[in-house]
Amino acid sequence: MSQQAENNRRPRQNNGRRRFLRSVAGAGMALPWLESLSAVLPEQSLQRLAIFYVPIGVVRRGFFPGEADAAVPVFNGGEPDLTVQRDLQPGVYPLQQLTPTQQPLESLRHKVTLITGLDRTYRQGTDVHAQCASCFLTSGTPQTVTSSPYPLDRTLDQIVADHIGGETPFRSLELSCNSHNDNRESIWFDNISWYGTGHVAPSMRDPQAIYQRLFGTQENAGLRRVTDLVMEDARAIQRRLSVADRSRFAEYFDGVRTLEQQLDLMDLRRRQISGDIPIDEPIAAHMPRSQYLDVMCQLMVVALQTGMTRVATMMIGPERWDTPFLYDTLSDKPLSHHGMSHNQPKFLEQLLQVDRFHMEQFARMAARMDSIQEANGKTLLDNTLLTYGSGLGDGSTHQYTDLPIIVAGSGAGRLRTGLHLHCSQGSRLADLWLTQCHSLGLNLPQFADSDGLLSDLLT
Repeated sequence: MSQQAENNRRPRQNNGRRRFLRSVAGAGMALPWLESLSAVLPEQSLQRLAIFYVPIGVVRRGFFPGEADAAVPVFNGGEPDLTVQRDLQPGVYPLQQLTPTQQPLESLRHKVTLITGLDRTYRQGTDVHAQCASCFLTSGTPQTVTSSPYPLDRTLDQIVADHIGGETPFRSLELSCNSHNDNRESIWFDNISWYGTGHVAPSMRDPQAIYQRLFGTQENAGLRRVTDLVMEDARAIQRRLSVADRSRFAEYFDGVRTLEQQLDLMDLRRRQISGDIPIDEPIAAHMPRSQYLDVMCQLMVVALQTGMTRVATMMIGPERWDTPFLYDTLSDKPLSHHGMSHNQPKFLEQLLQVDRFHMEQFARMAARMDSIQEANGKTLLDNTLLTYGSGLGDGSTHQYTDLPIIVAGSGAGRLRTGLHLHCSQGSRLADLWLTQCHSLGLNLPQFADSDGLLSDLLT
């Protein structure tokens, strides 16, 4: 690992408000915001940025308004289709009716914004899937990056982390839900966060390792669960809290305990599988996918809630990785998302279910964040820019136009919500990233090939 990467990973000291429960064994458990223990914090210090990346694009007729009756596209195996029919006039519309794929967000409809019509620049002559993942957040353009076959430079999350990472223990947190270890593809297909051209920000994939990284209990094998280790300090802290804070603390503490129980169950299931399935296929392919994603999402929420980090990315799955995953609520056998996307007419219903499956995970995470109250009277979701998106507009056509983008939360009131913004022809995904930077107080003149701010999003 490079020195820069190691510096980004190394926990930092924070001399502000009390942030941790401690045990005599030295374990620490980060605390959420509690009014009884905290000084008044500037609202800007509560802002977070989080990315929820979905691979392979989506089935357009399930995700996009007005496309339910569109023809089911056939596979385009060559260059991406850079043309798309746009019947909706550019403008801002109320987000009144969600499409079938978006339906899991219904209870949060007033706190999300659907953004359509955003395009990305594709560099001809290189693999479609490699660019759509690795360059999703890139600050580079094909003209400015000459040392790489991909227009890849320092990514949005790293640039924002330079600005708001501050003295958080992790200036940025990179998570990946690719639990396979077969290395079917190169790093370009399996990472969205980069320190710079050719310098990947290594992602963490094992929930146990992430838990130990956040809570530091790996040296306490006899009592490895942090809630057991810090119980005495927790009881002492509770006596100092107001009634409201006691409820807030208990909810948080119980939530971490539930997470620990899920991790124990995953360990048990992993051991059972390793003994029951005498095949070479990766064991993770047979793990319950919904449980794995839910635990990863919980870990990301806890890290944001406790201030361990203010910038986090999660890649829900790799691009063009044909090793199958077991979508446990959809099928009794592992499915290849990428493989099915190449024959959308045949696998239409399964692909729609996979899209819905991913949206359910996003909606569950957003709802969890919205249940957490913070110092400024808003929720964790309100204070966060949580973006769902993919680097392809459709997995079958491989189009880089009209990408599926949803932003949940308002960044502490800086962005409008409850809208459908349909952008004018030629609008860039980088316009959204530039707008998010400005809402977080980072007033860059330009980001990648952006043409300007999406002013209709700003409050």
